[in-house]
Amino acid sequence: MDALTLIDRCEVCEALVDVEDLFCANCGTEVPDQGRAKTHRLAIEAKNFQCRGCGAAMNYDAKAQGLKCPFCGSLDLVADASQGILAPEFVLPFRLDRNEAEDRLRSWLGSSFWHPLDLRAGAQLTELRAVYVPFWVFATHVSTHWTYDTSRVPFGASASWYPVSGHRLAEYSDLWVPAGAGLDTRETNAIFPFDLNDAVAPDQVDLANVTVEQFSVSRRYARPLAQERLEALEKAVLAAEANAGTRNHHVNCLMTGATSRPGLVPVYVLAYRYKGTLYRYVVNGQTGNATGTAPLSLVRFGGVMGLVLLAIVIIILLVMLFR
Repeated sequence: MDALTLIDRCEVCEALVDVEDLFCANCGTEVPDQGRAKTHRLAIEAKNFQCRGCGAAMNYDAKAQGLKCPFCGSLDLVADASQGILAPEFVLPFRLDRNEAEDRLRSWLGSSFWHPLDLRAGAQLTELRAVYVPFWVFATHVSTHWTYDTSRVPFGASASWYPVSGHRLAEYSDLWVPAGAGLDTRETNAIFPFDLNDAVAPDQVDLANVTVEQFSVSRRYARPLAQERLEALEKAVLAAEANAGTRNHHVNCLMTGATSRPGLVPVYVLAYRYKGTLYRYVVNGQTGNATGTAPLSLVRFGGVMGLVLLAIVIIILLVMLFR
């Protein structure tokens, strides 16, 4: 099975370009048709399936796994005959074993005030899957022109805000962009970060006997997501450096010398059932960072709301009494 790894650059500005690009997104130079892709072999002997429930695409070994989506639990998976599967350049192996992932779930079930009192005892684990999830990792130099309003106004000024602007240079080595549909944004943000120092070559990991989600986001569509991530990071840095109140942040970031690497990261996907309803919990298989969904304790929520309303009534009565 052939896999395309696209590693070419614009002949003029050396920005990243892909096989789908007609023109360089950075300088507008036309991208030639020939020689833009190099072909590698994907060392996964597996069938390919697309989940109709959540849209995730994955490799599947019929000898090792059941035909079931690890992300949403759907059985509605259809064979995907697509041959253009992207080969990962690196894999982050699992550090945590399955028992540790389950222990984290059990501990989390009893950790929140808002969870039902019997959640930990009443929850039944129905599924625990080790899944390799695809990501793009960008590295780049960035030149940022910025403006924002600061609350630190010049002496004698009557306004509360003062506009400032400037320019900064920076370098980023780990702009992570999801390349699959299995995890949502909240889950991705909660289980980060991953440590690239653990990265190994794909042939050093047994990818044939685990579920591997395919790359469904090509680098062409990952690039603007990396740009958005970069702009958010630059705004956060500027706000932290301001040492004052800020508002109306605007940044213009130019990426230069960018590189990208497709890779697979380890995630445990657990499903548990409580009083007939199914919930999901995901664990970073490298660091143990985790997040999940759980039922709300209506008794506790109602009690807190009752106390809040009682406090409001008391405050109103006191105000009326001392008017």
